[in-house]
This record gives sequence, structure tokens and C-alpha cells, in this order.
Amino acid sequence: MDNNINAYNSILDLVGNTPLVKLNRITELLTGNFYAKVEAFNPGHSAKDRIAVHIIEQAESKGLLNSDSTIIETTSGNTGFSLAMASMVKGYKCILAVSSKSSPDKIDMLRSMGAEVYVCPAHVSADDPRSYYEVAKRVHKETPGSIYINQYFNELNIEAHYKTTGPEIWKQTNGNITHLVACSGTGGTISGTARFLKEQNPEIKVLAVDAYGSVLKKYHETGEFDHEEVYPYRIEGLGKNLIPSATDFNTIDRYIKVTDAESAHMARKIAHTEGMFVGYTSGAAMQAVMQYGMEGEFEKDSNIVVIFPDHGSRYMSKIYSDEWMQNQGFFDAKNAEAPKEIQYIK
Repeated sequence: MDNNINAYNSILDLVGNTPLVKLNRITELLTGNFYAKVEAFNPGHSAKDRIAVHIIEQAESKGLLNSDSTIIETTSGNTGFSLAMASMVKGYKCILAVSSKSSPDKIDMLRSMGAEVYVCPAHVSADDPRSYYEVAKRVHKETPGSIYINQYFNELNIEAHYKTTGPEIWKQTNGNITHLVACSGTGGTISGTARFLKEQNPEIKVLAVDAYGSVLKKYHETGEFDHEEVYPYRIEGLGKNLIPSATDFNTIDRYIKVTDAESAHMARKIAHTEGMFVGYTSGAAMQAVMQYGMEGEFEKDSNIVVIFPDHGSRYMSKIYSDEWMQNQGFFDAKNAEAPKEIQYIK
């Protein structure tokens, strides 16, 4: 704040301190008290703002960045946007390797923020030279003065949430949280948040969300990486075809898997019941809450916090497009919706 003007120095000062909002209508059939940690209130509209700022500032403090530096990362879209935003503010170049599964909206947003984008095939193995992991590594090697964020294998991913998200939730619930529900992708959000919360109260249960087509749930339960579990799925930013070291499996009590279709419909239902315009991954998190609840995981006095990691604007051409939903076969007998007709005045 300068000259007694009540203003932030940059948009990056708005990262964190997102609100906790009680869920009312969507949880009517469940037992317990439910609250959403709405990460769309970050300036980049997702939880990934936290790791982008933290990792870049740590690199700056170690003298790894200068005015000619380039930030390089592998991303499904949200981390990329946060990095592009931070790079723009701080004056760095930004190059991103993005999965082709990422929505066109996300890719357009990355380019709008000045990032150079490589779109890589989604349904190849992690060690395939065309995968977004390997493309980012190659571009890093070929780009002098670059740093590779490497969120899947970067302990700072966990640390960012340990220092911010966990303490915020603990303070917002006055220490009365009993359950944390969060998606598991890179694992940084759930691991860092859980690590802090369990240090305050080891009895807090940490419930993770995985996707069908991902290996994380089975690995957590058996320690086995099962290639047979890997197949294409549509949810972005959730699940993995590798085991990220940024996931601290010891902090997680249970995993549950959710489907593409149910997660998409749940995101739309959140908008229709709670008035929150959330992303696909938020729908997955809420779908998991429903499944955990139906299994009797929660009690009457349970205080459940679910992390909604991003905003619905990233998915206008996907889950909020009736045409896309129809093309995926998501409008079936079980999940039939009757979208309101558009009225054209002539």
C-alpha cells in the first residue's frame, strides 16, 4: 500500500484467504455440516495460484531467476494459467506443455496471458516423448535460463498448501473440522492441507477423490502401480497415470473414485442449487462427498470441508455445453436434463 492509497501492489497479493461457504441445498439428503473452500476466489480462479506464486518466489529467493528467465511447466490448464499470470506480473517468459484433454477455453486463456503453449496428446504413457511431461522436460533442456516447475515432483507444491490452505481452513473452522475432502491429482493440495490439519488434530479424516482410469486409489491401498487401471477419462486435473512424489499418501485416509458423467452433472447441479459456478474438478469433489456420505462416512456433528479447486469459466466448451455433454453420452436416462430453451426476440 503506497501514499495512503488502499490498493494492492499487484494482483498476486490477492492469492489465498479464499472464503469458506456453507453448502445448503445440495447436501440436504446427507448427514453432517458441509462447507466449500471456494478456490475460484483466487485471482487466477483456482487453487493453483498458491503453488505458482510460492514456487516462483522460492526460486527468486535462491537467485534462480532473472529478467531473461523462462518458466516452463506441465499442466492440465489451471497451474499453467496461474504461472502465466505470475510470469506476466513479474516479467518472465512462460512456456507450457498442455494435455489435449484440457478444454479449449483453458488453452485460449493461457495464450491470452502471453504463454507459449504446446498441446500434447493426452492418451499416451507418461514416458512417451509426446507426453506433456516429456515435452516440458525437452523444452526446459533446450531453453537457456529456464526453470521447470515440475509440480508433480516438487515438494514446494505440498509446502504451498501446508503454509496457506491448511492454516486458513483450521482458522475458518475454529479447529472444528472433522473431515477434509479434496481431489488428488499432483497431490499438492490435499497433501499439504492434510499435513497441516493432521498436525493440529490427528483425528481429522482426509478423504481423497480419484478418477476411473487413474492409478492413485489402488496405489494408496496396495502400494502397487497397476498399468491395467490406466485408460482415457475426461476429468481434468484429477487422477494420474503415474505416481507423483508431490502426493504424501501417508496423510490420506481413503480414496474413492468418481465417474466422468456424474462429476460433470454434479458441477452443473452445484450451480443450480448453491449458485456457485464451479469447474469440472469441483463437481468431482462434490460427487465424492455424496458417495462418501451415502456410505455412512459422516455423522450428524461432522464438519466436512470440501475443496472446490476452480471456476466454471474454464469449462464453457465442455461440461457447460449441452452439445459436448450430449456428444459424450452424458445425457442418459439416469442423468437426463432439460436445459431451458433460449428465447430469441425478433
